[in-house]
Amino acid sequence: MAEYPKRDVINPRTANQRGAARLAAVQALYQMDVGRASLEDTLAQFGSFHLGREIEGEQYLPADADFFRQIVSGVAKHQLQIDPSVDKALAEGWPIERVDATLRAILRAAAFELLRRKDIPAKVVISEYVDVARAFYEDDASGLVNAALDAIARSSGSELV
Repeated sequence: MAEYPKRDVINPRTANQRGAARLAAVQALYQMDVGRASLEDTLAQFGSFHLGREIEGEQYLPADADFFRQIVSGVAKHQLQIDPSVDKALAEGWPIERVDATLRAILRAAAFELLRRKDIPAKVVISEYVDVARAFYEDDASGLVNAALDAIARSSGSELV
């Protein structure tokens, strides 16, 4: 089974349960993509072992388990709609399949929320996933995430107020 990418420890006082669910969803999507784990196995593993627990010395924040399941299941169900939207938002010649697996998981999770969860403001989704990108990357990946998600939000007609 593939190991999901490690992330920086987030201050528990500033993290919220949905933010923790987004971070866990990115890790789960990575595991499904790289490790070819099934949706059911991934949901079961994360529900039983990861959300809100300490693993290998790392404390996982309490997460909104239902929201986590919605994101992971939603990406799996709507990936045929999500991937072309991400492809359009990325630089020409860089389809989503050429992007690093962790970045791919971030973009897919965020695109799901932007395209399918109109009840969540686009500005919130973008900000949260830029923070997730910063937890995994020290370089300018967060700028790429911001630009791609902004393009997806605009093309889907989301308000960016």
